[in-house]
Amino acid sequence: MITPRTAKQCGKADYGWLQARYTFSFGHYFDPKLLGYASLRVLNQEVLAPGASFQPRTYPKVDILNLILEGEAEYRDSEGNHVQAKAGEALLLSTQPGLSYSEHNLSKEQSLTRMQLWLDACPERENPLVQKLTLSDGPQQLLASPDGRNDSLQLRQQVWIHQIELEKGQQLSFQLHGPRAYLQSIHGTVHAVTATEEKEGLTCGDGAFIRDEANITLVADTPLRALLIDLPV
Repeated sequence: MITPRTAKQCGKADYGWLQARYTFSFGHYFDPKLLGYASLRVLNQEVLAPGASFQPRTYPKVDILNLILEGEAEYRDSEGNHVQAKAGEALLLSTQPGLSYSEHNLSKEQSLTRMQLWLDACPERENPLVQKLTLSDGPQQLLASPDGRNDSLQLRQQVWIHQIELEKGQQLSFQLHGPRAYLQSIHGTVHAVTATEEKEGLTCGDGAFIRDEANITLVADTPLRALLIDLPV
């Protein structure tokens, strides 16, 4: 079963220094029916104005994946560690209890645009505090996984995150690990085909809940960039 979650249905914020779209409850946006999906707690697309910053804050034990679409960011923690990531890179923060983290747009002229995901972390697992990955140009790249296979970022959870880049008319098939997944269009239009249905296309910013499908085929109706988040747990 595939259930769309269009960009128009998502929560939104415009603070001047920050423009955001929230798939799930976040900040001022609250929907008791949308507190996350399986271990996916947050899926935001946010634009920080030139020179803008998120001030230090603490987090629950989550893995935070930042996919930088435009600009360059610096992430700092309260122990003095800092790391930078720019467009074409993904950065994974394994948050720790008692530490605070901040985010800064390094440019005074250019906005910073990124996708951010929070994933619940298994309490008994510890990974490197920071991991970084260069995004490839291929049709499919495994961005993150539980075991770091194929040079992916290593998560503290049973989740597989794929970046998909297809030309119009191209398609990709996936065998999912379990009963749940989430599809997010970053730009372009895509439709999904399963053994039982074919859904109309999702366009830029739209997402879809995928339930109880062992296999799914994604067909690009236009040039496409998207995320497929495989969430068996």
